[in-house]
Amino acid sequence: MTTVNGLAFFDLDGTLLDGNSQITPEISAAMKALQDNKIIPVIATGRTNLEVTDFAEKTGINSFITMNGQHVLFEGEIVYSQIIPKDVCRRLHHKTQELNHEIGYYTPESIRVSAHTPMVKKAYDFINSPLPRLDSTFYEENNVNMFLAFCEEDDTLYHEAFPELTFFRNGPHAIDIISKGGSKGNGVRELVKALNLEGVPTYGFGDGTNDIDLLKACDNRIAMGNAIPALKELATYITAKNTEGGIVQALRHFNLID
Repeated sequence: MTTVNGLAFFDLDGTLLDGNSQITPEISAAMKALQDNKIIPVIATGRTNLEVTDFAEKTGINSFITMNGQHVLFEGEIVYSQIIPKDVCRRLHHKTQELNHEIGYYTPESIRVSAHTPMVKKAYDFINSPLPRLDSTFYEENNVNMFLAFCEEDDTLYHEAFPELTFFRNGPHAIDIISKGGSKGNGVRELVKALNLEGVPTYGFGDGTNDIDLLKACDNRIAMGNAIPALKELATYITAKNTEGGIVQALRHFNLID
């Protein structure tokens, strides 16, 4: 590997993306400038690999921490992948049925949902994404890295029933569900270890609950101006909102781009 001056980890929604969940020309230029300065940009998101393809093409980023740290890819090579055991998948599927909720199944290559209800539609409209295909028993024949439970309440019922899992509410309509101890921060540590880049400066950018561990895992912790209060309290630098040039402002603050 050539000289690396730093690693920069970017959440997508509310951070790298604008208010319409798009990559702006300014962000594309900033990501190219980072790479020219030998700073490796990494997308760190609750989304899966399928959902970052367009963003990757527009930014030139080819390293990802997806599904809240459940899958880590560096320049096309899998560094880490955590699968949720089948027995846990079955229990979770039955729990959502018991609570009259729907469920989404996530792998690096596929997304499926159990039904197309108004709640499921609202969840994907919230992130400006199309509805995934239907398959209520997808978990039986496929290894699943992450689930989504579609609901606006009852988080604690899941927490109590599944101590072996970790839960992040990703918005008003859904909960991300991954392996216990999993997080974007764990994905950062796995990537740094795999690349043998301990000691290289790291920069984490985020706005939401699932970015807390991401920032904790990085030397420099950047909260967007639109971030939740807990993330701002943790931050070493608070930049402008994602819709007001916050990424470019922060990169210049740390002298990562001109």
